[in-house]
Formats: sequence, structure tokens, C-alpha cells
Amino acid sequence: MGSAAPHLSGQASASAFGELLGLLTGLARTAGWLITYWWGPATAALLGWAVSEMVMRRLARKASAQRMALELVPSRHFDPSLEEIFRRGVQLARASTSMPWWAPRRSKAVQIRLRADSTAPLRYRVEGPAGAQRLLSITPFGPDVTVHRARPIVDEMRKHVVRAEFVLRGRPTAPLREVPLEPDPLQPLVDAVSDLRAELGDLAEVRLDIQRAPKWVLRARRVQLMAQARRAERREAQRAARWIRQDASGIEDSLTWQLQQLVTGKQAGGAGGRRLVMPPAPRRVEAAEALGKLAEDDHLVRVQLLVMCASDAEGRAHARLAQLQAALDVFGGGARWAMRGWRLGPWRLGADRWPSRRGFERRWALGHCQPPRANWVRLEELTGLLKPPTVHCRLPLPASDLPAFQHGEPELLLQGIHRAPDGRRRLVATYARETLFEVGVGKAGGGKTERALAQAIGWAHAGGGLMFLDPHRDSWPRAVPFLAHEHLMGRIALIDLNASNPAPQLSSWNPIGMHQGQVAHEVVEAVTDAYASALGWDDASAPRAITILTAAVAVLVAVNEAACRAGRPEDQATVFHVRALLTDALFRKAALAAVEGRLDEETRSWWQTVFPTLPPDAFAVVLNPIARLAANPVTRAFLGQPAGVYNIRAAMDSRMIVWVCPGGNGPTDRLITALLARDLLRAVRSRRDIPEDRRVPFRAYFDELITLTGAAPETIAAMFEDFRKYKVHVHGMTQLLARLPTPVRLSLVQNASTLASTAGSQSAVAPITAEWGDSPGPDVVASLDRFEHYMSLTVHGRRIGPIRITGPHLDEVFANHARPHQAAALERSARRAAGAAPLEQLTARAAEQLGRVSGFVGRRTTAVPSAEQPREKEYG
Repeated sequence: MGSAAPHLSGQASASAFGELLGLLTGLARTAGWLITYWWGPATAALLGWAVSEMVMRRLARKASAQRMALELVPSRHFDPSLEEIFRRGVQLARASTSMPWWAPRRSKAVQIRLRADSTAPLRYRVEGPAGAQRLLSITPFGPDVTVHRARPIVDEMRKHVVRAEFVLRGRPTAPLREVPLEPDPLQPLVDAVSDLRAELGDLAEVRLDIQRAPKWVLRARRVQLMAQARRAERREAQRAARWIRQDASGIEDSLTWQLQQLVTGKQAGGAGGRRLVMPPAPRRVEAAEALGKLAEDDHLVRVQLLVMCASDAEGRAHARLAQLQAALDVFGGGARWAMRGWRLGPWRLGADRWPSRRGFERRWALGHCQPPRANWVRLEELTGLLKPPTVHCRLPLPASDLPAFQHGEPELLLQGIHRAPDGRRRLVATYARETLFEVGVGKAGGGKTERALAQAIGWAHAGGGLMFLDPHRDSWPRAVPFLAHEHLMGRIALIDLNASNPAPQLSSWNPIGMHQGQVAHEVVEAVTDAYASALGWDDASAPRAITILTAAVAVLVAVNEAACRAGRPEDQATVFHVRALLTDALFRKAALAAVEGRLDEETRSWWQTVFPTLPPDAFAVVLNPIARLAANPVTRAFLGQPAGVYNIRAAMDSRMIVWVCPGGNGPTDRLITALLARDLLRAVRSRRDIPEDRRVPFRAYFDELITLTGAAPETIAAMFEDFRKYKVHVHGMTQLLARLPTPVRLSLVQNASTLASTAGSQSAVAPITAEWGDSPGPDVVASLDRFEHYMSLTVHGRRIGPIRITGPHLDEVFANHARPHQAAALERSARRAAGAAPLEQLTARAAEQLGRVSGFVGRRTTAVPSAEQPREKEYG
């Protein structure tokens, strides 16, 4: 038995050895076969991968066909909080999984598209699974962001296109930089595309795909990172041990250490030989430190960042890509966005070259997300890209937002010169049909009037009619050289009451004349309201004065109506005959008898019962302003003619260009201005007898609104409230908005299509900047250079701005239209169109008019001839 045991043991060993030898032989044969026939398994693996990839691509393409797109349009005051943005990120991450179960991972993503194509500064779109539309449509941003379904974008082919894919570089576990919300994190991207030019075909688009990664991918990544951290720690420990041993050897070989050994009596080879050096043990790797932002599962996503730039001009697409790359550097911290690929001299091998280009274009066209292994981020790192531009983003003005001005184009209204971010300057305009009312504020000499003149001249050359009311007349000589064209001279009339020449010539106007077909009660109301407005009368402070003036004007208007019906418009009364009607019993008796059948019962009863009871001093308040008008030769001549030529209603309908210069801002001038303003209001309202589609647009420019509103505040306010309905648009200019009467100021700001301000004191421009939300603030506007404006405009029903605009200078913008050698001819033509006559002649005729009216009413001529009465020549 003792000898059998070793024998059996030897057999078992031999059998085990034989099995091991057989295994090794089999492995060797298998390795040899694989080496010889390697192409077989490789081909099978390649075919398997190709079939799998083909199936995946087809399924992914099918899933991509079920995607939808939403466009987010922020309001001007969009200012989200970090929590709102974070919640939006959670929505996007959740929406990325709203795909059918069979959809491949690459199709399960939500895409943020930041697109600049000159139609908007930066269009913000979200594309994702159709099943996530309800989830993505309701944002945590509330009403400050409008979400609507977006149509697919079809781009035209550009000559030059560059593509790039960005990958996170740096420590794989390090986060991107935490970018503050103010200024907007999108500002660098907006600045990079701010100089896009539509005419050159410029286009730039950034696409960020967000995808929730499977758990096993994240676990595998963590295992890999932990293994790398442990290897790095072991290498560090080995390096530290090596340095320690080298340091110890260096110390023991030093002269100092050898002397110490001799002194102490120890020998290097004895018991006190070389010291034992203990190498440091590897430090334990902490998971939180090694994994960084990948340590937690919550709100961790994979991202894919693609960029495409295109242009029809060579070099612009590459330059745009470089600008966007620099803009993405803002997000760099422990990790940064870097362009994927390699650079070989002047060439870069990346998304724009084979073999990466085909995959890039497929992902770009279908919205597939196949991010690089390193592109792991937390939602907090994407804060700047998860929302549209906010109120803190300075957006450029696309060329499509504000049309370019073209000389002679009746649909456009010149606004000024806009300077693009790249330094290009262009004349910009608004659409005339949308520019209903304008308000310009700023200090004297800042460029308000120059801009209004340029706009008016451009409108005149385009065939439009206008009225320019300037109390100081400075605008007329400035505008004359640019209006002195043959095709304009017949449409221009000058009403100038300054009488500064040695032999002045004046036009004439009878506010109560009836030869132009006015409605009697409207004329009475207009004249009475003008007097009341200029003199501060109201029903509480001066009821008797209003009643007396109303009754007197009613009688004189009836007399004039009778004279016109009798074919004798030269016998009409004027406002100066109010004095005779109130104080001359014979004239009053004859006038009342002449219009016996033309007065209403109430007016006739007042003259019979109330007037005889009034004391003589009751008329002074009415007669004093009329006496002041009569004492001034200019106003006496202007208002004292029976059948004046001035007819603003005819000017509107015939596209006339009327320049009115009342002459100043004294009490008499204010009364003239009030009469003109009230007559304008009456004439505009009378356009209700014309169908709306046949009303000719007309523009009224009011320089020095403080002067004008001092005379007729309620009238000017009513213009800003009512004129839009009759296609008459008002442009007002003033140095101080605060000095305007409250009704005028409120109507101006409420209805203004354009608000503009030049430089001025901060307190003066503050009411305008307050309408803009103090962006820019009063301090910014107050420091503007001359001819510089901040203004808000209305285009396509949307407010544009406030933007900085350089006011147009006539000598620059209309240099080709200047005709200074024809200025004198225009002056003569404009006065002739206004029916101007020498002052002496008009004064003499005004002095004789009382006798002519007395003669007419004395004969009691009230019959209405069958033929139409002759009329004096009217401009328009």
C-alpha cells in the first residue's frame, strides 16, 4: 500500500500536466489560425457592426421624423432667475426621453438652436420629440417669453460653409466657469454675430444637443475615472519614494554627514550604517474628489455642441467661426470648449474634412446626438444657454428690423443714420403708414429741427403733403435750397407773418370766412374755442365772455354765408367786426336783420332778450384781444381780408407743402397760433366726408411745442388723439417735455409712434427715458453729442429700440438735392401760391372792409342765387 500511493500521485500529476499541455497546444493552434485567417473574424465583426449601424440609423431617421420645433421670443423685460433657468433645464432633460421605446439613443435628445441670419439678432429655437411638445411649450419663464410652433427652416446654398464640433477639454471632471446672468451670458455670442450682412448671405448657427445618458455608461465612466485616479496616485507615491531615497542617499554621501560619523565614532558599515528609508504609502482616493461633477447622478447630461457658419463672400465664414470660438471661451474654467480635430500647419482636420464631415452633416440634418466621451456637464453649467436673451443682453439692430431709406419712396419716412457694430452707416426709415405721431425732445441746437426738416424734405420729394409750423421762421431759409425744384414749386406756399423785409408781403386769411365751403357751426366753434384757449377762458372763469363771443361770431358767420350765397364774398365780415357788432347799434341792427332767417332760435332769442341787459363794460374782455390784433399792422392785414387764400383743408387734399411762420410768442402771436391750430383741427375733422381709403396722408410738423401749446393746449392734445383716424400725422418738437401742459404731454407720450431725445439736462430727458425703462438712463442721453439721438420707433407694429441714431444733416443727406441758385425763385413762387400782397395794400383793404359789410347788410340781401358764387383764388 505504501508503494501504491506515490504511484497514483505520479499518475495524477502526469494527467494534469497533459491536460495543461493540451490546453496550451489548443490555444497556440487557435492563435495560429487567427493569425493566418484573421480576416474571417474581422469581416464577420465588421459585417455585424455595419448591419447594426444600418438598422440603428434607419430607426434613428424614422424617430427624427417625429420631431417638432418651438421658437421662444422673449419680451423686452425678460429677466429670469437662476431657479427658473434651472427648472427649464430639467424640462429639457426630461423631454429628451419622450421617444418611442425602439428609438436609438442618438435620437433621444433635445436641441437648442441659436441662429443668426439677419432676420433677428439671435433666434432661439428648441427642437425635440413630438411627444414632448406639451412639456416644452409651458415654460417656467411665464408670460415674459412667448412660445409658438416654428416651421422648418430651409437654407439656401451658400458658396462658403465651415463646420465645427466642440468638445470639453481640460480635466474631465472639472466644471465650466460659472457665468453670471448680468450681463447676459449670451452677449459674447450676440456680439460675434452682430455684423451679419444679409446681402452677403451671412449665416451663423450654434446647436446644443442635450441627452440623458444611460446609467451603465455613467458607471463605466466612473470606473474608468477611478482607475485613472488610483494609477495616478500610485505613480505619485512611487515618484515620492524615489525622491526620498535620492534625498537620503545624497545626505549620507555629503561631507557634513561623513564628519558627523567620524566624530560620533560610527562607521558606515557598522551597526549605525545607512538609515532605513520607508517609502510613502499611496493615498486613498476619495470618490468625490476623483469624480468631481460626475460623482452624483442628479441633473447630469451629455451634450453635443455643433457650429456652422456660411457666407457668399470668401473669408467671412471662417472669420465668423473664429469669433464664435472666442465667444465660447467665456465659458472656460476648469474645463473649456475646444474645437475638435487636429491642426497640421495651415490645415485643420475636423468636422469640415473627411472623414468627419459626413457624420457632422448627418447629425446636423437629423438632429442626432452622438457626443464625445468627455462631454458630460451638469445643468448648472449650461445656465447661459438654457434661456433666450434677457433684458441684460445688448442686441444689435438687424437690417430687416429697420428699412433703409430711399429717396423718393412714399412708403418710407426718414429717421436718421444708424451705425452698425462693424462701423457701416446707413440711412434708416420707418414706414409712413405706421409713423402716426412723433415726439422729439432735447436742448436747443441739439438737432431736433434739423432732423424734422430732413424728414419733411424727404416726404415732400416723395410726393407727400405737409404743414411746417415754426414760430421763429428759422426753418424756412434752411429748407429752401433743398425744396427749390421745379416739380415742387407749384405745391409750396409760405404764410409768413414776420414782415422783416422793407416791403413785406403777406398772405391773408379770414377765420370766419365762408367762401371755402365750411360748415357754419364748426367755424363758430373753432374761432370761439381758439380765443378761449389762448386767453384762458372756461365755463367757470369767463362764461359771459364765451357767450358774448359765440353769439357775435354766429351773427358774422351768418352774414358771411349770406354774402357768399349772394355771390359777393368780397363783402364778408372779419373778426375785427365783432367790435362794430357789439358797440355800433346801427350796424348790429342791420346785421341781425340781414340774417333774420339764418340764426337758430336760441341765438336770436339771446340777442333780443339777454344782450340789451348787458352793461357796456361786459364787452371789454371780448374786445381787448381783438383791439390788440387790430393795433398790429401785420395781424390786421392778415386777418382783415374778406376772402383770404389760406385754406388748410384744400392743402391737405391736394398734397400742398405749407410753411407757416406766425411771427413770435407774444400775446398777439399766441392768439394767431391758437386760431391757426383750431382751424387745423376743424379742417382735419371735416375730412370725415371723405371715405377712409381716399383720404390723402398729410403731416404736420410743430416746432417749439412750448410756444404752440401755450396758445392752444387742448387743441394740440386733441390733435394727438384724433388725427390718426383722418390720416393726418403730427410731429412735435420741444426743449422740455415737462413744460408742456399736462393734457398735451400725456397725449404725446401715450400715442407717439416715435420717441426721440437729443442731449439735454438729466431732468429734461428723464421723462423720455422713463418711458424706456431708464435703459439708457438720463445720464447716458444727457451726454450725447450734437445731432445724436436715442429713439424708439415702431416698425410692423413692434417697438424698435431705443437705439442710437445720428440725426440726418441736410448738407450731407440731401447734398444732391440742393439748388441754392433757385432759392429766390422758390421764395417768389411760395408767396405767390399763398396769395401774398404788399402790406400797405392789405392794410388799406382791411380799413375799407367795415364800410363794404355795412353796405351789404344795409341792403338786406339774403337771397341765394341759383348759380354758384365766384370764389377768390385759393392755393390747393
